[in-house]
Amino acid sequence: MKKFLRNILFGVLPVTEYSTITVPDGINEKLSLEAGNKTIDISTIHWLLCLEPVVFGIWLSRKDDIISFSKKPEYRMHFKASENESDPVASVRLDFFNQLEESEGTLILLRLREASIHHINFIRNRLIFYRYYKKPEQSFLKLKSFSAAYSYPRRVRLISYRDGPWFNIFPMDLVGDIPESQRYVFGLRHTNTTLARIIEAKKLVVSEIPYEYKEIIYRLGKQHRQQLGGTVLPFDLIHTDSFDFPVPEWVNSYKEIRIVNTMNLGSHMLLWGEEVNEKFLSRPSGHLFHIHFLHYLHLVSKGRPYPLV
Repeated sequence: MKKFLRNILFGVLPVTEYSTITVPDGINEKLSLEAGNKTIDISTIHWLLCLEPVVFGIWLSRKDDIISFSKKPEYRMHFKASENESDPVASVRLDFFNQLEESEGTLILLRLREASIHHINFIRNRLIFYRYYKKPEQSFLKLKSFSAAYSYPRRVRLISYRDGPWFNIFPMDLVGDIPESQRYVFGLRHTNTTLARIIEAKKLVVSEIPYEYKEIIYRLGKQHRQQLGGTVLPFDLIHTDSFDFPVPEWVNSYKEIRIVNTMNLGSHMLLWGEEVNEKFLSRPSGHLFHIHFLHYLHLVSKGRPYPLV
């Protein structure tokens, strides 16, 4: 009976909370931000930065956008699977949380208040939740929040830090870059043992990584609460030019970042940094991304899923 129900719900797809994909031809999803009667496309200028509560960061560089979207009583975001779809797969209502102002623009931070999801029909949605996702720490409301937030692919990158013989390397997807201003924004969980050291030293390294190393990347993630000094790693390390921090030899590129501001968002700490140095090591290959499994189901139903990796 369980196998029969599973086949009805998913077919032959592997059931996970998040699907790991690569994006060979670019991200198809579109995301808009609405406040009052003003709407803008924020697909490439937004990032997920905290999970409890869910907090998004949106970078606004145009003066009229900053005026239109700063400190409003309510916001809405609409996630579409592609620009060709008229209806969103998810919509969220948000409240203003805070903002960081720079000479080149403003990062506004919005806290999710309510989410609605439309990846699959309501009955199927409920069946999947009660069969696979329901647990003490995850309510249906939380499922809706996370599946909405991950209805846009979140790229995975590696973070490196070193203090003498003490070092750590771990993956994260709550991160975004603003190339035109050479700024980076990160959302690091408070339980990460490296966080306090990064804040004190005010520096880290972020690396772009190929999806082919997914298994090694996730093994590094399982060790994020302990340092790697003295550990025998299944790869060689190279050291960055300015900070002398270790990165795996197979990264495509890295950026050395100086942290200039921090902010407590809840379960995660926002780190706001500026690029000190960038180095390219190999031709960029397919990156690793996370999307919610419900969003992947929707893409399968439309006949255009991303490749699973």
